[in-house]
Amino acid sequence: MFVEMPQRTTHIEYIHFELVVYYIKSLLKQPRIVAATLGHCAALKIGALSHLPTSTSLLTVYSKAGYFNSSWYLFHEIHNRDVIAWNAIITASIENNYYRTAMDLFEKMIKSQYGFDSTTLLLMVSASLHIKNCDQGRAMHCLSIKSGMLVDVSLGNALTDMYAKCGDLSSSECVFEDMEYKDIVSWNSIVTGSLYNCDPERSQYYFKRMSFSEEAADEISLSCAISASLSLGDLAFGHSIHGLGIKLGYKNSSHVSVANSLISLYSQCGDIEAAESVFREIAHKDIVSWNATMEGFASNEMINEVFDLLLEMQMTGPFQPDTVTLTIILPLCAELMLSREGRTIHGFVIRRQMVSDHLPLLNSLIDMYSKCNLVEKARLLFNSATERDLVSWNAMISGYSQNKYSEEAQNLFRELLYSGPYCSSSTVFAILSSCNSVDSLHFGKSVHCWQLKSGFLSHILLVNSVMHMYINCGELRSGFSILYENSDLADIASWNTAIVGCVRGDHFQEALETFGLMRLQRSLNYDSITLVSVFSACANLELLNLGKSIHGLVIKSPLGSNTRVQNSIITMYDRCRDINSARVVFKFCSTPNLCSWNCMISALSHNKECREAFEHFCHLHFKPNEFTIVSVLSICTQIGVLRHGKQVHAQVFRSGFQDNSFISAALVDLYSNCGRLDTALQVFKHAEEKSESAWNSMIAAYGNHGNGEKAIKLFHEMIESGSRVTKSTFVSLLSACRHSGLIDQGLWYYDCMLDKYGVQPETEHQVYMVDMLGRSGRLDEAYEFTKGLQSNASSGVWGTLLSACNYHGDLKLGKQIAEHLFQVEPQNVGYYISLSNMYVAAGSWKDATDLRQFIQDKGLRKAAGYSLIDVC
Repeated sequence: MFVEMPQRTTHIEYIHFELVVYYIKSLLKQPRIVAATLGHCAALKIGALSHLPTSTSLLTVYSKAGYFNSSWYLFHEIHNRDVIAWNAIITASIENNYYRTAMDLFEKMIKSQYGFDSTTLLLMVSASLHIKNCDQGRAMHCLSIKSGMLVDVSLGNALTDMYAKCGDLSSSECVFEDMEYKDIVSWNSIVTGSLYNCDPERSQYYFKRMSFSEEAADEISLSCAISASLSLGDLAFGHSIHGLGIKLGYKNSSHVSVANSLISLYSQCGDIEAAESVFREIAHKDIVSWNATMEGFASNEMINEVFDLLLEMQMTGPFQPDTVTLTIILPLCAELMLSREGRTIHGFVIRRQMVSDHLPLLNSLIDMYSKCNLVEKARLLFNSATERDLVSWNAMISGYSQNKYSEEAQNLFRELLYSGPYCSSSTVFAILSSCNSVDSLHFGKSVHCWQLKSGFLSHILLVNSVMHMYINCGELRSGFSILYENSDLADIASWNTAIVGCVRGDHFQEALETFGLMRLQRSLNYDSITLVSVFSACANLELLNLGKSIHGLVIKSPLGSNTRVQNSIITMYDRCRDINSARVVFKFCSTPNLCSWNCMISALSHNKECREAFEHFCHLHFKPNEFTIVSVLSICTQIGVLRHGKQVHAQVFRSGFQDNSFISAALVDLYSNCGRLDTALQVFKHAEEKSESAWNSMIAAYGNHGNGEKAIKLFHEMIESGSRVTKSTFVSLLSACRHSGLIDQGLWYYDCMLDKYGVQPETEHQVYMVDMLGRSGRLDEAYEFTKGLQSNASSGVWGTLLSACNYHGDLKLGKQIAEHLFQVEPQNVGYYISLSNMYVAAGSWKDATDLRQFIQDKGLRKAAGYSLIDVC
């Protein structure tokens, strides 16, 4: 049977040896695993693997295709290995990140008596660099010297680069100086190595030496030299490198790294026109060119130009925005609260499916939404993220804290401690900023304890954050205790933290005392932040003499020309009612900005110099902002000039400020006080966002026009809308009740202010209550109410009661109140005149004459009244 069976015919094509060898070598240019496998099979069939160059080439092909295991097995099948084969497998190990394997192979190579060459040592130096093993690199260096192979320039370059990248610049310089021949790679290695070790001056030095050598600078040399100039802020040297680059013809080169480096240099040095000029001259721009120019515009606050360039990039260039582009744009949207633009970028990211691949982009989006007050969107993005890092957690905690979501921030921090990554100092800063009230004190203390256990109080910035937390929570003693305990570490920021915290918490006297203690520290000196806070404290306490003395101290220092300090001095004189001094400071202001003009206009307005304030507005050297508009509307309200107010209202629409809640409130005040309640109501209804001040203004408007019932109704609408009622709300409400004669309602709202609405009654509320009772003739109740206040009753409350006695002719009670006021405020002429008028009304002419004579003898004068007429 076997004899009868047909035999298979073998069709074996003769494959030339040279063809297989050529085929395998050709794969080195474009290594593909399928092609490599075919070549391997063909070589096996004809026995070509016994040819050492062919097997070595095939080993290299497998490595380049990413199949290191195939390279490894093939190497062990080679019996007649030489140095080239060993170098090939070591190269394959390094290419595939098996650096320890490369080290082991080198040891076996030496033990096998195969020897090594300079290429082997170069490869081992490269492996040492990748694993940052400087000792191993030194061993290779010694071996190079012992074997006499250091004459190989490539090996010398590798050692120079290895030492520099391992942080040993001095050894790198020694190797470089000992090299007999230096090529362009040698010079680039030492120039980049110096820059890598944060020594831009050395980098410049070696670049200048290279300029006098036979080697011409290339793109790498020029880019490094420009980076060194950027680090040193040496724009002049950057200009010379730019000129050298033009001379060497970098403009015509396809490599744009030099131009990109020049864009960064000019941008960081503030010469954005030169940066843009370089960008426009690039023939073949890459994505880095576009990103560098956009970043330059952003760093120079040219926001519109950034978005214009982004649009140009999408419309004309072959490139589309990448993750770097978007992480440049998103922080701008966050800082400037450009929520619309930020949402547009988010839409672009979703369409390109970029969020899942890039965590920094996700974090930038969370930060953008948080800073644009869109916390819910930030929360949604955070919760839907499949992957988060610590930056994600910190951004979300910080977003909650910035937007007053303290409880949510604290809950998320607890969740982070239980399940998230290990915290950093940024986490501490983020969570401590959520502790900003007495209610958060207990949580803040627990965070402080956690910091102590975790070792997060080793840096003064963290100490300052804890101190700031205690002061924000009203625990001044603990805050200052931390300051004194760390007095050796305390810097200017530490003292500023204490002073600023006291001012923000209305602890003005403590702020001034802290400033006094700070001045006793000889190693420290105050800065503009200190002075702005100190002048604010003087302004709030109306300490004119102290403010003048500190002003004198400032004039003697360089800070006297600081615009922020000068603005705070103007405001201080404004609050202390010394308008002439404010005028002098403004007149000699070194570089007045819009804030300076706003401060001066506001000062004139507060001190009843409305005409002059309006003239300042007419001669304003800047485009007015929201603060300017609010001040000018207040001026128009004071002088009752509706014509000018309407012109300012038109300016509001032209400037796009009509949605500003504070401007809406000021417009309601203007139209109400000028008798146009209907227009005031229209402004209020059309306001997109109704702030507390807008509600308060409208309630006051109804009250001023005698519509107390509507004012009360609006008050309840305000509560239903979720707006927070404040002391100003109750001032407006009680004023409305007073004007409309709603005495019982006014008494009821005053009684439940604290219990039901959590608002502590203050002097202004008490004045309205006394005036309300006094106007209706219930003087006894008003007197009992005032007496019930005991020491809390200010002279303003007693003065209001005295006016009520004068109005109703109650001389007996009026005389009793006046005697008390004469002791409290003996220089207030108004009290004497009120009592004198009561004497006249009662027919006691002798008492009235004696009192008038007393006023004259004391030299007391009443401010003259005046009238205003608006002539069209």
